[in-house]
Parts: sequence; structure tokens; C-alpha cells
Amino acid sequence: MSETHIHMAGHVTERHITRAGQGGDRDVFEYALLRVVPRIERGECINAGVLVYSRAKAYVGARTHLDEARLLALDPAADVTGIRAALGAIERHCAGGEEAGQAARDDAGRRFRWLIAPRSTVVQPGPVHTGLTTDPAAETERLLDLLVR
Repeated sequence: MSETHIHMAGHVTERHITRAGQGGDRDVFEYALLRVVPRIERGECINAGVLVYSRAKAYVGARTHLDEARLLALDPAADVTGIRAALGAIERHCAGGEEAGQAARDDAGRRFRWLIAPRSTVVQPGPVHTGLTTDPAAETERLLDLLVR
């Protein structure tokens, strides 16, 4: 089933609606961008990573890419080393294992929810979006290329 929408600017888009059981072998996933806000008072940010969660696949993953030149254009005094460390910690948290610390015992959903909770003025999660995928790990890379790099 599809719907056709005409936007105010006159553009026509087609949106495909998938009902339960019609998604083929695709599963619902959630994702959020990781944003770096070097000077909170200015509100400027750059995308520096993506978090992906798939309940059906018990997957949570993060991929990051910090464009240092863009960051320094926003704030020449930005703590690049500290920001890289924070982004690396998020990737390790998603990967689980010993490097995730106490979070290694949590399920994928709990780790994702913990990561999307706002807690830093410099590295911030964006809003959560949803989609359908057959491979959440590949989706993580695709979103990184599409929205961050």
C-alpha cells in the first residue's frame, strides 16, 4: 500500500506503508544520532556518530566519526581528545564485554536507553527515529555514511 503526498512546495512524494506481517524479513530498529555541541551557549553541533538498536536481533551498536576540522571550525578550543574519548566509550558500551563495565550485564535495549538519555553538554544524543532492516549492523554503517560522514 502506498500514499501519495503533495507538499506545500508542490513536490510529490510516495510513502510506502508496511503493515504487521508485511515487512518481509525486515525488523524494526531504532536509531539516534550522536551530536557534538562544543559550545552549548551557541547551540551549534556536528553529527559525530549513530546508535542503532534492534530488539528482534538483540543488537545495539554505535559507530562514530569525528570530523576534527568541522569541530574546530565551531570552536577552535574544543577538547578534541576528550570528545574522542567520550565517543569511544559509547562504542565500547555498545559492544559489551569487559570494556563495557557494569553495563555488560544489561540487555541491548537497556544499554540503548541508557545511551540515549541526555547527560552531557558536549556529546548529546539526538531524537530517536525508527526504520526497518534485515541487518542492524549494516544499517549502522549505512546511517554513519549517510548522516555523519
